[in-house]
Amino acid sequence: MTTPTPRPRLQLLDGFELRLAGCVVALTIGSQRLLAFLALHNRQLPRAFVAGMLWPEVPTGRANANLRAGLWRLPPACRMIVDQSSQHLRLTTDMVVDFHGAVALAERLLDRSRSCLEDLSVAHRRLSGELLPDWYNDDWVLLERERFHQLRLHALEVLCEGLVSAGRYGEAIDAGLAVVRAEPLRESAHRVLIKAHLAEGNVGEAFRQYQACHRLLQDELGVQPSARLRELVDAAAPRDRLHAPVTVA
Repeated sequence: MTTPTPRPRLQLLDGFELRLAGCVVALTIGSQRLLAFLALHNRQLPRAFVAGMLWPEVPTGRANANLRAGLWRLPPACRMIVDQSSQHLRLTTDMVVDFHGAVALAERLLDRSRSCLEDLSVAHRRLSGELLPDWYNDDWVLLERERFHQLRLHALEVLCEGLVSAGRYGEAIDAGLAVVRAEPLRESAHRVLIKAHLAEGNVGEAFRQYQACHRLLQDELGVQPSARLRELVDAAAPRDRLHAPVTVA
């Protein structure tokens, strides 16, 4: 039996990597930018729009010429993954892009009308990466990175709550910690993590997490945790411990 050829795969989370027939393809930064732009938009795009976004600092004619040259410079094996017409470009629909899968997974988790228990075992791993974290020179990357960053943080919080409901406390705490690591000043992240500790019966861990949140908000922003967070821990922790002054090491 003939082994099927693996589908082309493009990685954008935690760095750029293109695999064709299972092998990594070396690309210039210009080729990487072109493929990443097409992947992030994930639809048929006018050539003029692509050229203008990739080369905004040059006249239209030069930008269009740069795009033609960029397409020509793609390695021969890569030309099959870009569907081209005289007016439009897009990545072939056969391409597997990890970013697309992560966005779809996050949106499923955020859809409260659906049961996503089948996604829980893979969601933490697939939502832990940042979009092209080393790319800082393109506004279209920065904007999409921030959008995905917020989407995945909300999804990881929902994941944490779903895992708690399923009685999978260790995984829930791992998901909660992932959000706290990504945004230490995000109170909602501390809240879902504290809920996971309390659901598992670990009041001491919940109290320590509250104190860590208290210290961070006080030191970095000069504010106190919200009443909602205080009330959550107040129900389980002794009042004199919960409201004791935070000692900064």
